[in-house]
Amino acid sequence: MRIGVAGIGKMGAAIAARLIELGHEVAVWNRTPEKAKAVAGAKAVATPAELAQSCEAIISILTDAAALDAVYKGQSGLLSGEVAGKLFIEMSTVLPATEIALAEIARAKGATFVECPVGGSTGPARQGKLIGMVGASDADAARARPVLEQLCRRLEHAGPVGCGSVLKFVINLPLMVYWQALGEALALARATPFDPARLMDLLSETSGGPNVLKARGPGVASMLKGGESGPVTFNVDGGIKDMQSMLAEAKARGVELPLVERTLACYQEAKRHRSGDAEISAVSVYWANRGKRKDG
Repeated sequence: MRIGVAGIGKMGAAIAARLIELGHEVAVWNRTPEKAKAVAGAKAVATPAELAQSCEAIISILTDAAALDAVYKGQSGLLSGEVAGKLFIEMSTVLPATEIALAEIARAKGATFVECPVGGSTGPARQGKLIGMVGASDADAARARPVLEQLCRRLEHAGPVGCGSVLKFVINLPLMVYWQALGEALALARATPFDPARLMDLLSETSGGPNVLKARGPGVASMLKGGESGPVTFNVDGGIKDMQSMLAEAKARGVELPLVERTLACYQEAKRHRSGDAEISAVSVYWANRGKRKDG
């Protein structure tokens, strides 16, 4: 197929590379043209409108609602030209209302719109092992499935557009809380001489260690020893943004999330002392060492 990718951040670049490897003709667009030109084997285009015109299916994975608004509805946006019959697959993590509004505009122009926020980082994206949360009508989901199955090891059709975004919040919420909980557990572990690498390995083998710890545990151990985290696949700012969105959606639905509220405050404190660009597990390391007493 001729597939376009709008938004060449870490995830967008990995998705584009995966599609190229599978033999698709891929075009890419990014607000910073240099990132688009760096995708080997892809054709970089000048505007989102050109991307939509030159491709049968267009995947977007962007930072936030403001970016989506500009890329889809701008003067040279994805929906600015004739897009009847095109397939848009929207993978950003944003509020359900944002996806619903975009879907209405796309459908009014005769296009198919499917939301599919994904679980997983750049490694799974590159290997086609993401988890996709689809929001679409049955017919639209079926149309998008052949493309999505090449990117995702598991697809869940959550319901109509908007439901995929809710399901993404559902799977992200425990993970956001976990990094804070891990930091507090590591703070207690300071009372022992246990080696950080062994501790991460131990935790990964227990019911207190989620799947993500097997991949990121070594990076946490390295940071606890004063080293580097390794490649940043998801940063602290991303976690803060996601939790702010979770709280906004919960408020709109009359749901209380007191643990998320407290976790968000903890992330914001960690950001002030670390960096919003830091690997998200740096939150755990900050709280593990917070208030650490020096013994001379």
